[in-house]
Amino acid sequence: MFATNGVKKVPNQKAEYHRRQIGVLLATSFSYIGYYVIRLVFTTEQVRIMKVYGFDIGQVGLILSTFGVGYGIAKIFMGALVDRLNARWFLATGLYLSAFFNLLIGFTKDFKIILLLMLLIAVTQSMGAPACQRQISLWFSKKKRGTTFSIWASAHNAGAFFCVASIQLATFLFAGSLTMVFVVASAFSALIATLMLLINTDTPESVGLPDIGTYSGYVEVDAKGRACTEKKTELSIRQVFLHSILLNRVVWLVTLTSMSIYIVRYGILSWIPSYLPTKGFSVTWAKWFVGIFEVSAVPGVIALGALPDYLDGRRAMICLVSVLAMLGCLVMYFTTSNRVLLIAVLFLLGTLIYTPLSLVGLMVNEAVPNYALGLSTGFMGFFQYIFGETIATALIGLLVKSFGWQMGANVIYLAGLIALILLLRLVVEERHLRLIEKTTNQQLARKK
Repeated sequence: MFATNGVKKVPNQKAEYHRRQIGVLLATSFSYIGYYVIRLVFTTEQVRIMKVYGFDIGQVGLILSTFGVGYGIAKIFMGALVDRLNARWFLATGLYLSAFFNLLIGFTKDFKIILLLMLLIAVTQSMGAPACQRQISLWFSKKKRGTTFSIWASAHNAGAFFCVASIQLATFLFAGSLTMVFVVASAFSALIATLMLLINTDTPESVGLPDIGTYSGYVEVDAKGRACTEKKTELSIRQVFLHSILLNRVVWLVTLTSMSIYIVRYGILSWIPSYLPTKGFSVTWAKWFVGIFEVSAVPGVIALGALPDYLDGRRAMICLVSVLAMLGCLVMYFTTSNRVLLIAVLFLLGTLIYTPLSLVGLMVNEAVPNYALGLSTGFMGFFQYIFGETIATALIGLLVKSFGWQMGANVIYLAGLIALILLLRLVVEERHLRLIEKTTNQQLARKK
């Protein structure tokens, strides 16, 4: 099922390439919305689940943490796997399986079975991001990839909206049936998987088109200064992991930057419903601001994510400026009691947190050869969820319980400062690699 399509000749190359690129962008973006609908439905409905299924908050917490750990670990393996398989089918299969396991949750109240199903959802969910990021890297040139990647990244935020929409629709149509909430979410995601499978394409070569480097006339180099052209390799997964990931300085810098920003992301997002009431907001309004934090980021992420395309690929610089501004907003968020200012800061924080998260996801792919794209995504995802999310939820929760919100704020400040320091180093690395890339392309131009 995952085999590469046969090659065929394409008469109108430019028109066909453009059409396929649009299909890939739509397929990866909407498929990931479908992934997020499945990912968030249990989290969103946790209060009703506790009431209907008779679970306590500890059991729900265990189920959610099982997903986080399972997702983080599985992402490495799925990332390595998609590098060797057909990403188009890989992406759709993951969504189909996620939808199926989510559907089953609606028909059981057994805690152990739901725990197992959530683990299976975590594994199949981990197939999404590596497949999407691999396809975007192979279909779009470096000079346009920031715009494309930021559009795809905004699917994370849009998915939260569509999850709530599907829940509200199911509640309205089926008299509040919790079972039908899971059924509708699964049906919606399976429909997306089917439609997007029809318009998606694995690689340019699989349909008789040249690779993106040949088509665009621009050669990219990885973090070691080597041309990123080979999509397949005779090296084993262990060898690729060692040489392209573990011994790659830039991959580590980007990964640890991403992990630090994940602590900030979940340190804000996870605790909005608990923190804002301490500033005078009602519990109901505090819940709404979770959605505002997510959705308000979409236009800003797309705009700032596209900016490096017009600044000769200076992605690390845009991340650095965003994190500087983010730190300023964090100080205001944790010190002011002015509710209008708090709302304004939340609007800004969404953009300032998700923009660097979007760009570092792209930077880690550009630091490795094409045959390690999925693996680099999985490696970074492991650190994001196993360490970043855990620190932001479990550790901050314990610190706030024992010492108050100031201690939680200190952890978030520290994470932001670490990200800032790492980005200063990445700006230097990026400048060096841009120079190598520029020299390489000038030499090729002279040969022509």
